[in-house]
Amino acid sequence: MDVVVVGGGIVGLSSAHYLAERGVDVTLCEAGSLGMQSTARSAGGIRSQFSTAVNVRLSEASREVWDDFEDEFGVDIQHRKAGYLFLARSEETAAEFRENVAMQNDLGVDSEYVDPETAREYCPGLEPEHFVAATYHDEDGFADPNLAVQGYAGAAREAGVDVRTKTAVTDVLVDDSGTERVVTGVETEAETLRADFVVNAAGAWANQLAAMADLDLPIEAHRRQVAVVEPTESVPESVPLTIDLERGSYFRPEREGDAIVGGHFGGDTDPVDPDRYSESMDIDWAAEAVERAAGHTTYFDGDSRIKRGWAGLYAVTPDNHAILDEPLPGFVVAAGFSGHGFQHAPATGKLVAELCVDGEFALTDVSALVADRFESGSDTDESNVV
Repeated sequence: MDVVVVGGGIVGLSSAHYLAERGVDVTLCEAGSLGMQSTARSAGGIRSQFSTAVNVRLSEASREVWDDFEDEFGVDIQHRKAGYLFLARSEETAAEFRENVAMQNDLGVDSEYVDPETAREYCPGLEPEHFVAATYHDEDGFADPNLAVQGYAGAAREAGVDVRTKTAVTDVLVDDSGTERVVTGVETEAETLRADFVVNAAGAWANQLAAMADLDLPIEAHRRQVAVVEPTESVPESVPLTIDLERGSYFRPEREGDAIVGGHFGGDTDPVDPDRYSESMDIDWAAEAVERAAGHTTYFDGDSRIKRGWAGLYAVTPDNHAILDEPLPGFVVAAGFSGHGFQHAPATGKLVAELCVDGEFALTDVSALVADRFESGSDTDESNVV
């Protein structure tokens, strides 16, 4: 069996690796360099605190890999389990938190619903009077996406994957001579690559690739920004990734007392052209992000120094859930993760391999992620703050 994976980010590399492990001949085509688009610009979050069961299941299936990554791939991804702390300002959000924790607990995740004073025990700089409730899970945390790319890329090459960087796909080949249209490969500037399956792991460019096969995927590129800040009060490394959910703001500890500060608000909620967007951080946005964090913690104030930052892309669907499906015979989509692609990449790669080799998913139930769910109206939704 021959498979072409399009996209050299963490999802594409994971897919290529697990396909090759199953004995598939894999060619991976990346228009630029490996992992240098959305993956490199990710905040690196790894969590199981999601509001839908399908995302919790993807997290738990991926966690097994993240926990043993160094042993399996020989790369220390600096996986720090400082936890995730979600904060609710309203009783309505608090009620949703209770439901989420109950669902997560049912699926084996030991998250907890806590009051604001208990939340301050996890995040000592928190000003609890702004909140009515919180949720926390000590197994959540973050890792270095660039190191994870190194691990998967090395393993993929060792397994025999033909990794081709600076190789843009210019067309998707479709045979429509029979009773149904079937994808049979791709064109690059250099050659035709025939394949039994083409895997669309193109992230923010996934809809562009799908359009080459006359498919319309509801995936938009949204610009997201991150700032590295020197706080007024050092943020200990034990502090969780802390999210003020209703204000779309978060921060987490970085090294040597610094912090990563981010969120989405203002123009960051609008779609952009993935080929024409600014990769630089907007200083006005960064100032507002720090101000939002300063509004409920003691770590930040007007003296906090913005050191640097960057912008990257989320591949966003209408319900903030991925598409993981074969909408056209021979064309597998693993895209639209809406900010969750890095953390769900291990499970996604295994599922892609199952679909191509076995013809069905076995690792976990992802039936909610079919491509045509938007036509009938998706009843799922998820936060994509981080």
